[in-house]
Amino acid sequence: MLAMKGITKQFYGVKALQDVTFELRKGEVHALVGENGAGKSTLMKVLAGIHAPDEGTIELNGRTIQIGSPQQSQKHGFAIIHQELNLVPHMSVAENIFLGRERRKAGVFSNFRAMVEETRRLLDQFGLALDPEAKVSALSIGEKQIVEIAKALSMNSEVLIMDEPTAVLEEREAGRLFELIRRFKEQGVSIVYISHRLHELRGICDRITVLRDGRHVTTQEMEGLTERDIANLMVGRELKDMYPDRPSRFGEELLRVEGLTLAPHFENISFGVRSGEIVGFAGLIGAGRTELMRTLFGDWQAQRGTVEWKGKPVAIRNPLDAVGLGFGFATEDRKGSGLLLEMNVAHNMTLTNPAKVSRWQLIRRKSEAAIVGDKVRELNIKAKSLSGPVKHLSGGNQQKVVIAKWLVSDTELFIMDEPTRGIDVGARSEIYNLIVRFASEGKAVIVVSSELQELLGICNRIYVMHHGTLRGELAAEEANEQNIMAMATGL
Repeated sequence: MLAMKGITKQFYGVKALQDVTFELRKGEVHALVGENGAGKSTLMKVLAGIHAPDEGTIELNGRTIQIGSPQQSQKHGFAIIHQELNLVPHMSVAENIFLGRERRKAGVFSNFRAMVEETRRLLDQFGLALDPEAKVSALSIGEKQIVEIAKALSMNSEVLIMDEPTAVLEEREAGRLFELIRRFKEQGVSIVYISHRLHELRGICDRITVLRDGRHVTTQEMEGLTERDIANLMVGRELKDMYPDRPSRFGEELLRVEGLTLAPHFENISFGVRSGEIVGFAGLIGAGRTELMRTLFGDWQAQRGTVEWKGKPVAIRNPLDAVGLGFGFATEDRKGSGLLLEMNVAHNMTLTNPAKVSRWQLIRRKSEAAIVGDKVRELNIKAKSLSGPVKHLSGGNQQKVVIAKWLVSDTELFIMDEPTRGIDVGARSEIYNLIVRFASEGKAVIVVSSELQELLGICNRIYVMHHGTLRGELAAEEANEQNIMAMATGL
């Protein structure tokens, strides 16, 4: 039903897409994969009317069509769930979902109650008790992602483009989304599914198209392909094992948390992390994991409880106190709170420790260049220029910049919240190797992740949270998806 032929698009002289062909059948789920920067999102933004192609044509049901704006794209029956959230923070959930398509009484007055009820029906499909009247700014990033999905579903489109829809969803919420996808497929809706979670694809996708460096590599039936096959097609080489060997030599306990409470987010949380150890935190959306980490980093203030660092009680009143102790926090939203997107790569890296590259409050360019250059080589960061805005880097390289800034700050405790969100398979492997390397150097690492395989692959121990409480602790040898999910759901 849909054919994109010879699509070429360049930005500032760099070709993001080169003569790309993509076809979509009616009622199929078609996976679109590739490394960060392969051109997946750019191709779909052409379809969504966000970018106009420099060359090529788009055909819908045998007719050549022109898509000059998002409004024209919607009129043709296309809806897109963006990888980067596209919500208005100060507006309610219902207002965001129907923004530009407000329900009205007598064709004039806004019918807010009708939008609230329809929003509630959409959210019920995910089993979330999310208030349609709540401000989006008060939601977690996982809840915001579900609002973005609900917005696209409300359009009743013929073609639904899903760009990393499960990147911050837990297994249960992702499972509900897959059920919806199967239902849409039965109704004849065609779906383009972009994901770096390769294990998802074989269960829901009929065909797969691989892009690499802005070019079409192959389109194949999904049946018979393994995750390794897909990964090798994406990177153009044979990938080694995804997860490195876990560290096995631990030192003294660096961090001890006792009875930490911040109602209604979490209550009476106690745990510890040793030198050289990678500790994971699992749980469903709303379990309180991110809120706990933000409190530990001084972004929020606990109502009661104690924190000990290297055997001594500490008061963490703000993030500056945490950084002074040697804490680093790679947040789950690297673009919203981990990076200053308009600032260049070098300045982002040295932001947490300006004293290392300045004197008398003046930046010493040679010192900055030397330190940043070391980290670029150490983390294999690919950037055309360190003086260019960090927003122009791929997701994987942006995440490495987030990690690099904490390395510059001589961090001893790394808190990593969704460290591989929206990152391709090649970059993921590099991030995992970095995490294990930090631990092997005697640092302590906390990893919060929605991906159980990730936690099982790299962590020495896993704590599981449910509705703000700690349900249990599992050693790597005894942990599996079944017992983690049993704890996460309160069974």
